Amino acid sequence: MEIKEIKNMILSLIEDINDIKKVVDFINKKEELSKLELEVNSEEFWKNDNFQTIMSLYNNLKELVHNIEDLDLRLTSSMEMLDIINEDETLIIEEELESIKKIIEKLKIESMLSGEFDNSNAYIEIHSGAGGTESNDWANMISRMYQRYFDKKGFKYEVIDKQDGEEVGIKGILLYVKGVHSFGLLKGETGVHRLVRISPFDSNKRRHTSFASVLVTPEIDKTIEVDIKENDLKIDVYHSGGAGGQSVNTTDSAVRMTHLPTGIVVTCQNERSQLKNKEKALEILKSRLYILEKEKLNKEIKELKGEVMDVNFGSAIRSYVMCPYTLVKDTRTNAETSDVKSVLDGEIDLFIESFLKSKSTN
Repeated sequence: MEIKEIKNMILSLIEDINDIKKVVDFINKKEELSKLELEVNSEEFWKNDNFQTIMSLYNNLKELVHNIEDLDLRLTSSMEMLDIINEDETLIIEEELESIKKIIEKLKIESMLSGEFDNSNAYIEIHSGAGGTESNDWANMISRMYQRYFDKKGFKYEVIDKQDGEEVGIKGILLYVKGVHSFGLLKGETGVHRLVRISPFDSNKRRHTSFASVLVTPEIDKTIEVDIKENDLKIDVYHSGGAGGQSVNTTDSAVRMTHLPTGIVVTCQNERSQLKNKEKALEILKSRLYILEKEKLNKEIKELKGEVMDVNFGSAIRSYVMCPYTLVKDTRTNAETSDVKSVLDGEIDLFIESFLKSKSTN
């Protein structure tokens, strides 16, 4: 590559970084980091009940500021090097610029995650559609896909509730996902997911279409007050499901909590204690009610709820076709790939990033 071309590439990358600075409000972020640094280093910090939340925010801000400042320095150094090298010595700078481009692409995605709850942990709820065995198996495949994605991202997750299918798969599952920007990255997954394949359960090898719904909600700060009247709650307890044998919980520890005014239902059975399951169910319910109470999100949540409930033809946000050809396509962004196997193994960044980009340009 000629020196002139490399200079133009550096100038283009500097422009990209300046755009990112504007989007993330870089000057204010640096000021915020300085204030948090003082707080974190104070003697009283560890006595604060919210020290983990504050520490997480501090680390995220520190990484963002460091990455941007480091890229500024690297691009400045690359430009200076062009003045002292020959045309045949540019390879080292080209390699440096390729490395910088990858970091900038990552920062561009992160800069799109500036919504109120984008940095929150998330709850992801999956339910099978009509169709019994076929849909239950598909819901299980979707659950596995997300769990593989969490593993690749280094997200921690736990099963809060799970209802197994009669023969195979699951009727539903609720996962708690903990990681940086987990809700921001996953929010676009809410909707209906459609599978087309030759059924492994059909002796005549016919093609079947199955549906599963996904609902992603953020974990709301526990310090936020949400008024829930005791009379508005219907609480049922039942035996938790288990692996069988000694693992079976013989007490009524599982909890199903219904908020009567909104119809929101939350079930929790991952704890052995009924009290702990009630506490977790109430925490999740508060998160959902807080979202509903936000006027600016109220309409959006209702629309999402409508999408999720309509688990049938014409309502899918994404189709996974395994026969007569292979294709995964998002109907909202037109992002697609023929590598269905990799997608079902958790390679879903293409769809997550295309959704974020589509929202940032609207």
